[in-house]
Amino acid sequence: METLLRYRSLVREAAALRSGAVDPVAAAARVCDRIDAIDERVRAFVPEPERRGRLLEAARRLAAAGAREPADRPPLYGIPVGVKDIVHVDGLPTRAGSALPPEVLGGAQAAVVDRLLAAGALIAGKTVTAEFAVTAPGPTRNPHNPAHTPGGSSSGSAAAVAAGMVPLAIGTQTVGSMIRPAAYCGVVGFKPSYGRIPTDGVIPNAVGFDTLGCYAADVAGVALAAPVLCDGWRPEAAGAGLPVLGIPAGPYLERADGEALRAFEKQTEWLRAAGYAVREVPVMGDFDRVVEQLFTMNRYEVARAHAEWFARFGDRYRQETAAAIRQGHSIGDDAYEEARIRRAAFRERLAAEAEAAGIDLWISPSATGPAPGDLTVTGKSIMCLPWSNAGLPSLSLPAGRAANGLPLGLQLVGPAGADEELLRAAAGIESAMESAIGGTGAATGVRRPGAEEGGAHAHR
Repeated sequence: METLLRYRSLVREAAALRSGAVDPVAAAARVCDRIDAIDERVRAFVPEPERRGRLLEAARRLAAAGAREPADRPPLYGIPVGVKDIVHVDGLPTRAGSALPPEVLGGAQAAVVDRLLAAGALIAGKTVTAEFAVTAPGPTRNPHNPAHTPGGSSSGSAAAVAAGMVPLAIGTQTVGSMIRPAAYCGVVGFKPSYGRIPTDGVIPNAVGFDTLGCYAADVAGVALAAPVLCDGWRPEAAGAGLPVLGIPAGPYLERADGEALRAFEKQTEWLRAAGYAVREVPVMGDFDRVVEQLFTMNRYEVARAHAEWFARFGDRYRQETAAAIRQGHSIGDDAYEEARIRRAAFRERLAAEAEAAGIDLWISPSATGPAPGDLTVTGKSIMCLPWSNAGLPSLSLPAGRAANGLPLGLQLVGPAGADEELLRAAAGIESAMESAIGGTGAATGVRRPGAEEGGAHAHR
């Protein structure tokens, strides 16, 4: 039986395709072969009977229209990308993991898809989402252990990258929908600053929080995709020396389980040994109120986003989604406005506390622990909640394994708008973590679990 895990370097695949060492049509065929071979077990992609014909034809058109000189080819030339099924793609229905008629949910192609296509990418297909990107899980399994959840709501996108079906996938995060699946599936997940990637053409969850992002096997892959996806990317952005890392001590950090906290302590030891200054900073003493404030806004916005559809098709919504919408119906305009004011104050306070402590990045566990062995849930989003609430850029790095062999993640969080600096710092931290984990003799479980595809061949 073919392994469900495979490492694919987006950077190497992009270089091979742009140079002409790999033909886009042959690469597209291998993607279809991989999906056909394992997706019945992983279920990361929305089924598409005509996928092979569609994708090969798109690859032929790309090759026929492509620039003759490799230097003139766009950065993602021939790269197959999975796109979360709340993002509109011309020619593919949007179902959003729901039982609503696809024609009701249709809309103009998303700007993020336009950007991918302009950069030479091919759309491998729609990836599975929790219903309407809320909490009702889709059928996707965790490639590390199919009895465990891949997380949510961007479950299919994270699993598709971990399983080597595509080297790049698009997801969204409202609270923890990208960072948590990245941690559970052992890949790198990047959620930019709120508003950095336009969300037009994306079915909303909660418009005050919804953020597009991407998954790749490593930070270098994310760094290749980010300038294509994000507004106003600053390639010259750099920082001097190693960033100062802050541990958000207090009630927030205490929400992680014991194993995650022990792993986090070990991770901080590795970072200190690599030369990073790591400071404990007491913050979010009112964390319960922060949680309450976010969900007041979130549920209010979910209810408004679904007002028309829920009135017509309420009986087709799954229980979890319907409950969230009904909660939102009970929240009035005054309560929502008060929560908005409290969030603005929280953002300002968090930024001031980071500045006062001399912190460049916050670090924390990406999730409360490894992926639960329960396919009826997507896990807890609490470790992502304050950073999503503040609209800050965040990234999950693979950071070793739990006792049960499943991946753990380390979350890095930067200041608002400092996405470029976050990725630069993440590359150094990734290297330090890999050196430390390799030095202990422990398996990372996230880098090279199966075959590696760097170009025309897969090597075992």
